[in-house]
Parts: sequence; C-alpha cells; structure tokens
Amino acid sequence: MNPYILAILLFGLGLGTTITFASSHWLLAWMGLEMNTLAIIPLMAQHHHPRAVEATTKYFLTQATAAAMLLFASVTNAWLSGQWDIQQMTHPLPITIITLALALKIGLAPVHAWLPEVLQGLDLTVGLILSTWQKLAPFALILQINPTNSTILIILGLTSTLVGGWGGLNQTQLRKILAYSSIAHLGWMILVLQFSPSLTLLTLLTYFVMTFSTFLVFKLNKATTINTLATSWTKAPLLTSLTPLILLSLGGLPPLTGFMPKWLILQELAKQDLALTATVAALSALLSLYFYLRLSYAMTLTMSPNNLSGTTPWRLSSTQLTLPLAISTTMAICLLPLTPAATALLAP
Repeated sequence: MNPYILAILLFGLGLGTTITFASSHWLLAWMGLEMNTLAIIPLMAQHHHPRAVEATTKYFLTQATAAAMLLFASVTNAWLSGQWDIQQMTHPLPITIITLALALKIGLAPVHAWLPEVLQGLDLTVGLILSTWQKLAPFALILQINPTNSTILIILGLTSTLVGGWGGLNQTQLRKILAYSSIAHLGWMILVLQFSPSLTLLTLLTYFVMTFSTFLVFKLNKATTINTLATSWTKAPLLTSLTPLILLSLGGLPPLTGFMPKWLILQELAKQDLALTATVAALSALLSLYFYLRLSYAMTLTMSPNNLSGTTPWRLSSTQLTLPLAISTTMAICLLPLTPAATALLAP
C-alpha cells in the first residue's frame, strides 16, 4: 500500500477514536465510531484476496448494524429525555439498546459470531489493530454510560467468558484462537464494569499488552496455524522458549502479568456477593487455559516434520523490528509485582 494512503488511513483511525474519546454528545461519538470503521476497511481489504474481501464485507455489515442501533438508541434517548449528553442517560430502553450495540461492535457473546470469521481473513498486523485499537472507542462509551442494567452486563460477561473458552477448544487456526481469546477477555472486563470501572480499564490495558506480544510472536514466525508453530524453534529458539509464558499469561496463571486482572476481578465479584458468577468465570478461564497450553505444547514440545515445506522458512530471516516485541513480552510476563501500584493509580 502507498505509504501516504497508509498514513492517512492510520490518521483516520486515530482521529476517529480520539473524537469518540473527547465527545460528550451522542452524534459526535457516533461520527467517531464511523470514521474508525471507514478507516480500517481499506487496510483490511488491501491484499485483494477473496478471504480478505469477505472478512471486510462481514466487518462492514456488523459495524454498520451496530452504528445504526447506536444512532437509533441515541435519537430515542433524545426523544424520551430531551438531551443528547452521553453521561446523562436515564431511560432504561436506550441504555439497553446502546449496551447491545456496543457489545456487537466489540464482539461480545452472544453477538460475537462475526469476530473469529473476520479475524481469520486478515493478516496478523491488521488483526492486531482489530483486536486492540478498535476496542478502545466502544469501551470509552461503555465506561461513560455506566449501564444501570446490571443483569444484562453479567449475562453478557458470563456468556462471553464461556463462549470464548468453548469456542477456542477445537480450533487449529491461530487467528480464530486469538479471536476467541479476545471474546473471553472482553467478558471478564464487562463482568466487573459496573462495580469497578477502573479495574475494567486495567484489564483492558493488560489484555492489550499480552495480545500485542502474542500477535508479534506469530508475525515473526509467519505462523497462521498450530502446525506452523512447530517450526518456530529453529528460527528463534529463545523466543520460542518465552512464548509459552506469554500464552500462559493470557490464560491468567500466576506469577505472570495476566493473573493480576483475573485475581482482582474475582476478588471484586466476591466482595459484591456474586460468588456463583465468580466461580463460573474462574472455571471458564480453565477452558481458555486448555487451548493456550495446546499452543505451548505444539510450539515447544513437538518436532516439526523435516520435509521441504517445513525446512524452507528456517532459512528466511525476518525483517520485523524486535524492540516492540521485546518490550511487550517483558511486560506480558513480569508485571505482576506492580499490582499494588496499578491498583493505586486506577483507584477512583
């Protein structure tokens, strides 16, 4: 892609998210979300591959549906209450519709079906943008409306953690596994949203760091399926030995960074007398952990077949920058001791 066009599209992505961040009026927030969608579509379809075009079309249709729902709900809110302010939502009907529209935008279960399909059709770089940056603007709106309908949030959260766990079990494609991992993590964030918005933000940031690191590892190895991971030890042996730690951090095992948000969320749910919800969430984390372990096993404990297609990639050195990977991997593995500092910073 032409670097000038790429720069304009990335600027559009940033501007759309910033407009949504800065807006207190529903129309402006909707405009920011639309700019975001329109800026990423050419990035998604840049390879002119039928699979990429299909993924782009699916993405466009779901985002357009969610944006239409959002606009409809904000007009309904203006009609019922006479105001467009985001933080002054009082009527339960528009709040519920907007919560569902934003859930569709970020891919929460049960409106998640588009996310694995879309992510599977993209290359890893655009997939990374979709899994991280594109979640920011809708999350800013969810945090601002602070939905009063607590039941719907807990249902969305629990369904997402369970679907994110079950869905990834039988997958062999890495991008689909990462999509289900994303659904499960978003479920954890939504579960605790109404009790501690700052904890949701902390979970979002740690999820970004871990996902960034995972995508960069797969990009360095040019891996798109579990089988391709088996050849990675010859390309980057040190990185291959660190990758299981990143994956287990995504799964939420102590003493890695990913344990911090899960621990704090379970603690918060227990404080709110939601012991059953916390138990279901913790058990669903085991499902996710299974497929992270499966990836770790394929990567470190299996030998790749020594045929021609297996040996060719070994001789091709990667041109990818390794500094972002080094920083994000260190953060994805080592940040657990900073838990008290993180909670103090995000305390309301």
